[in-house]
Amino acid sequence: MKNIKIIECPRDAMQGIKSHFISTEKKALYINSLLKVGFDTIDFGSFVSPKAIPQMRDTAAVLSKLDLSKTESKLLAIIANTRGANDASQFEEIDYLGYPFSISENFQMRNTHKTISESLETLEEILNIADKTNKEVVAYLSMGFGNPYGDPWNVDIVGNWTEKLSKMGVKILSLSDTIGSSTPEVIDYLFSNLISKYPEIEFGAHLHTTPNKWHEKVDAAYKAGCLRFDGAIKGYGGCPMAKDELTGNMPTEKLISYFTAQKANTNIKPMSFESAYNKALEVF
Repeated sequence: MKNIKIIECPRDAMQGIKSHFISTEKKALYINSLLKVGFDTIDFGSFVSPKAIPQMRDTAAVLSKLDLSKTESKLLAIIANTRGANDASQFEEIDYLGYPFSISENFQMRNTHKTISESLETLEEILNIADKTNKEVVAYLSMGFGNPYGDPWNVDIVGNWTEKLSKMGVKILSLSDTIGSSTPEVIDYLFSNLISKYPEIEFGAHLHTTPNKWHEKVDAAYKAGCLRFDGAIKGYGGCPMAKDELTGNMPTEKLISYFTAQKANTNIKPMSFESAYNKALEVF
């Protein structure tokens, strides 16, 4: 039986909400309910500029309210620069620093105000900070399946970047379908080739999808050997740059139903999941 890691991403689900600020209390209550479910990792917050992502300005306060006494789940925080990495790595409770590294020059500038080459230097510094503070870096290859800006993209470009990041010491690499443009053919090609070529890297799938395309995407990634999947309950969130407003995160409940049908082990406790799912309906 294959073991699947499901990464729940409340941070990704919340960060785009601009109409109102979700209170620190409410965020913590919700994440505490997720900590009981059995997810491998919770992408719970980010240490980025409050100007850029106002919704995440209370990440440290949320962290102080989390009950980590009865959970196996690990915590991941997103960072966009070395300042964020230094801030996040001061918290012993955080296991992973997530860094979005875009192979689209346009998106990298929009997302982190850096060119790709500056971004590589930042990643190098983040890997050093993580090393010194006993954290692990999860690098996201954003725009990993194409981009809307007309920047050059093909599977070889993705392969070249994987080679560079592997040489730098990245051990967990999540291919991110930032705008929901991936097709089963490209998903299959990338995962089946990269997983066999880089056995030392744990590859993940951070797929965005419209409601009718989720199954073919998950199916292609899993059958190509991917065992790590990011999701968000009900598919909340997703990239604000996506052209189609139906494009959201991969719905976690769909991931769970898919892997249940495949008889794969996800460690998810159904009753606790149901309770977290109901909490999500209150938060969003």
